[in-house]
Amino acid sequence: MTDHLLVVDDEPINLEIIEEYLEGSGFSADFCASGESAWQALDQNPRRYDAVLLDRMMPGLDGMALLRRIKPDPRFNTLPVIMQTAACSPQQIREGLEAGAYYYLTKPYEREGLLAIIRAALQVARERTAMRQLESERWRGLQFLQEARFCIRTVEEAGQLSAFLAQASPQPEAARLGLMELMLNAVEHGNLGITYAEKSRLKQTDDWHNEIARRAGLAENQDKVVEVRIARQAQALIVRIEDQGPGFDWSPYLEFSPERAFDPNGRGIALARTLSFTALEYQGKGNIVQATLALTLNTGTST
Repeated sequence: MTDHLLVVDDEPINLEIIEEYLEGSGFSADFCASGESAWQALDQNPRRYDAVLLDRMMPGLDGMALLRRIKPDPRFNTLPVIMQTAACSPQQIREGLEAGAYYYLTKPYEREGLLAIIRAALQVARERTAMRQLESERWRGLQFLQEARFCIRTVEEAGQLSAFLAQASPQPEAARLGLMELMLNAVEHGNLGITYAEKSRLKQTDDWHNEIARRAGLAENQDKVVEVRIARQAQALIVRIEDQGPGFDWSPYLEFSPERAFDPNGRGIALARTLSFTALEYQGKGNIVQATLALTLNTGTST
């Protein structure tokens, strides 16, 4: 089935460029020249669209206002919104991501980069939908958990475990996204040795899943695991994730960076730190990360 996009931009030339970029991509699209018409299209047919490509600066209902209208609506809780704009200061990028944008794409951008980000957004949306389908009331038994240890090897196992542990949080979707990001980093970057630059290239060529499978099958990687330990405190769940890789310099990834705006990856740690956890700390050489997951809704964010 063809993925269907909603493209929103008040500049006709921008709509023409995006329409040209989408030709031969396998995506179909509807085009709107205002936030008001885009909301009308979404409201009238909420199941029609698989992703939204949204301009930030528009007269009337601008991109940020439309994003803030979309995200709280339960009809669109798995709909990824990619914001595309010339407004690219760190504060503007942070504002867009914290408002719920899947990605903040700064103009001008190239066709390959746009398509890679759309594919990545659609994949995340499918994973969210699948994880929601796996949720059940029996997972609420996590409230009785005091300590536990898990070992995972694959991207799929990271998704399953993050969805499971997130049920301990009063905000399970935000918790799942943060835990998934940390576990995914441990699998792909830590144990499988896929570098940041390699992942960017693989995402742009749509070869990421194939390379994950190939490296997981190599003899030197078959026995590697990611260890996940959790311990309950009075108002928090402490999650410690350790991979068997050489570690990495994690410090540049704690904050949103405009320099990485064109890359289809590289914002996950900063997003997790901001939206999912009350504390996030890398230890040692960087192959250990400890996250604090609040068990109440009264949360703040710290380093």
